[in-house]
Amino acid sequence: MELVMSFIRAILGSLLSLSGPDAVRMLVMWAIGGILIYLAVKKDMEPTLLLPMGFGAILVNLPLSGAITQVIGGVTEEGALSTLFAAGIANELFPLILFIGIGAMIDFGPLLQNPKLLLFGAAAQFGIFFTLLLTAAIGQAFPGTFTLQDAASVSIIGAADGPTAIFVANYYGTKYMGAILVAAYSYMALVPIIQPPCIRLITTQKERRMRMPYTASDVPKSVRILFPIAVSVIAGLVAPRSVSLVGFLMFGNLLRECGVLDRLSETARDTLANLVTIFLGITVAVKMQADLFLTPQTILIMCLGLFAFVFDTIGGVLFAKFINLFSKNKVNPMIGACGISAFPMSSRVVHKMGLAEDNQNFLLMHATGVNVGGQIASVIAGGLVLNLIGK
Repeated sequence: MELVMSFIRAILGSLLSLSGPDAVRMLVMWAIGGILIYLAVKKDMEPTLLLPMGFGAILVNLPLSGAITQVIGGVTEEGALSTLFAAGIANELFPLILFIGIGAMIDFGPLLQNPKLLLFGAAAQFGIFFTLLLTAAIGQAFPGTFTLQDAASVSIIGAADGPTAIFVANYYGTKYMGAILVAAYSYMALVPIIQPPCIRLITTQKERRMRMPYTASDVPKSVRILFPIAVSVIAGLVAPRSVSLVGFLMFGNLLRECGVLDRLSETARDTLANLVTIFLGITVAVKMQADLFLTPQTILIMCLGLFAFVFDTIGGVLFAKFINLFSKNKVNPMIGACGISAFPMSSRVVHKMGLAEDNQNFLLMHATGVNVGGQIASVIAGGLVLNLIGK
């Protein structure tokens, strides 16, 4: 009984040591962590990342949390999550290793059968650069909100690619990393909710019912092997800062396609990707401490992230409609929306929308081709942003 009472007194002492505002901020962050866990468990929204992030948000916002590095009584006490952050995110290691796993998961076959689909992936990055300009303008209008580097970090939410968002945000050392990552992964999970209204808004029923014949053909193994090598070289020449991002992604795909490293490929897409995802999810919570996260800019970042997502989708669809003005073989404009990097969620959304309009309208392979093209384009877009905006 005495042990229990001692335990209760210790908890109450920790809580009472906080001032009123500090206690409120702590409770708010606990609530945010709980919401992320709820969305992961109950709604199955990006559970592999939202659950660790939610739990990590609670850990780093406990009074005098030993999970993060703190100075107590003049003595610096190292925290496990802070150490992991320094070892795996501050040097961009975790996102890059995760890209190897992602590359090993992706089949570029549908894209290689119809290479022009890569153009739709490029067009769907419009929202990134539009959001960059908008965020930079806000920073100019309201000094003290966003620097140009913050604007670059926020804009990458539109890539719909969590590892790229982490890489760019950490490269610029933005203090808004926590808000950026919550926005990026939350909106990725909300793709089935965000994209359909946007697509319907700018397409007609006739366009949504447009059928696209698909003829399956084998892609030569030599092409599959040369493709990741060629993409890495071209990306390196166009956007040198993207070499590590694109290179690790393409290396993972090369493991998949070479045919002689099946065990390494399986390890990369399963064991390695899962392990890194665990550490990545809970470690980024270091940037979700209340004093960093609970700011007016966080709400603004959530709005700007949604803006980037919407305009990425609209940009891809409008580009498809533009191509149809000059093309003999028309494309269903909806596939342009798959140019965002939310693979494979976006392609599934468009496929279901096509079937809802016409139960014989099978768009999955075309949508998948655009979707994997968007994965490449989003990584290159991240590299271009790094090239355009210096530290």
